[in-house]
Amino acid sequence: MKKIILSTLFLISVFSCKKESAKTEYGMAVQDSASLPEPAKATAALKTFTAEQTSEFLGKKNDTLYVTNFFATWCGPCVKEIPHFKNKIQELNGKPVKITFVSVDSKEDWNTKVPHFVDEQGIRNNTVLLDGQLLGADFFAANFKKWDGGAIPFTFMRKGDKTDETLGMMSEEQLNEKIASLLK
Repeated sequence: MKKIILSTLFLISVFSCKKESAKTEYGMAVQDSASLPEPAKATAALKTFTAEQTSEFLGKKNDTLYVTNFFATWCGPCVKEIPHFKNKIQELNGKPVKITFVSVDSKEDWNTKVPHFVDEQGIRNNTVLLDGQLLGADFFAANFKKWDGGAIPFTFMRKGDKTDETLGMMSEEQLNEKIASLLK
């Protein structure tokens, strides 16, 4: 009787085992070629803006509503409000609204932390890089009424001649109200 039970358990364990990925000497999983997934599409490099390009972008005056959010990966309030902006991107898809995230992270993080962060947040296609260390008081004075570059998050909205500036984190309700008022 013991032999039958042991034989049955052995057969069950053999047939129930799945082929596991082999491990290399570095502990990384390796799969055989039959089970490899499709190669991932190369991700687009993040665009870099100069101060001049940023000023040109912020100064666009037409029928499109431009919502520009200045953030950094290390900024807690910035991270908290990103989902609100993502919801608006989806909600306003196809409408004359352009939501852009401007990363003011250190240039050292442009090829490491920032790409990882924007991919994790799902905002790569809406993000540009700006070297905040190159921005002087004249840049802030020329482009904004409220922001001197001293704190983030900062959101600038423009539609034609109408503008709105918000220093600090916005709730989803605040963002909805501001966008709705500019879209009128």
